[in-house]
Amino acid sequence: MSDLTAPAERIEPDPDLLKMFSFNLFSQLSGAVTAGMIHLGDRLGLFTALADAGEQLTTHELADRLELDERWVREWAYNQAAAKFLTVDNADEPGSERFGLSPEGVAVLASPNSPASGMGMFHRFPQMMGALDVMPESFRTGQGHDYDSHGCEGAIGIERSFEPWNRSHLIPTVLPLVGDGALVERLQAGITVADIGCGAGGAVLMMAEAFPNSTFVGYDISQYALDRAESRRAEAGVSNARFVDPRNEPLPADASVDFVTTFDCIHDMSHPTQMIASIKQAIADDGTWLLVDIKGRDTFGENIEKNPMAALMYGISVLSCMSSALSEPGGEGLGTLGLPEGKAREMSAAAGFSDFRRLDIDHTVNAFYEIHS
Repeated sequence: MSDLTAPAERIEPDPDLLKMFSFNLFSQLSGAVTAGMIHLGDRLGLFTALADAGEQLTTHELADRLELDERWVREWAYNQAAAKFLTVDNADEPGSERFGLSPEGVAVLASPNSPASGMGMFHRFPQMMGALDVMPESFRTGQGHDYDSHGCEGAIGIERSFEPWNRSHLIPTVLPLVGDGALVERLQAGITVADIGCGAGGAVLMMAEAFPNSTFVGYDISQYALDRAESRRAEAGVSNARFVDPRNEPLPADASVDFVTTFDCIHDMSHPTQMIASIKQAIADDGTWLLVDIKGRDTFGENIEKNPMAALMYGISVLSCMSSALSEPGGEGLGTLGLPEGKAREMSAAAGFSDFRRLDIDHTVNAFYEIHS
């Protein structure tokens, strides 16, 4: 009888493949560490100072502009230039190196209103990575953590992730495609709108300002996000919008809502099936649901073949999206890539929606769907 407790015989690794495996491993660590440096560059205003300069600076000049210690700035700049995020001249002349940003670098790293801005995820990077401390217990119990576990900075990071693109495209590009232009006419005349998972309220406030005859209600369970949304609403003086916690004021169930939006949130929800059923109850017979969610594929194989950011998204799912989706008992746990078009069609049809079409909108991460009863 064989000894089932004996360890399996190990095959010696191929030396060349071993080097490549190790290189891949530490490349991932390099990316993680460099992401931390990007967070610091954003937080300290280093990217903005370089953009505002309009020319390359020495680290002494850069440090002086921000009243920072030059030696720390220098090592940071070496990291960012080595990662090819900063341009550098005089690289072989210690102490005389000059660092700058390309036009593309300015757009992504130092222009918060640019649709190409990429700073949102880096804003909340420490909070997201801090989830590693509680993840072992989640793996043991199955219990995740909601977005408020990331604190106020988590809410601001989400805001900074999605609002730059929305500011450029939601009103002029996306909404005119819904109903082939009919939705915009209805919004101008005055209808009732619900934005579910409204976060810090950016989409609600944009639409409310653009369509003053319509009324808007933003729903979210994050107290940090709701507080920020209400503060921004008051500051902007918007009177046709408000923000509520659906646990205190549920979505109406009387078919009284003309337009429902869900931006990047259904996959995060503990009970998305229940939420889609609630949307069906809330929406008028001639109403429209605009579902915006991550462009996932139907299988893991397709995701890793066709999505170069698949590893990133599965990792974010563990630390954030799936964790949120499993933060309540019985959570469905869709995760970041868990709502591909096929799944979205299936879930909406099960709730009673019969008309589903994908809108022709070019977005790096998201797919846009128009859904009717």
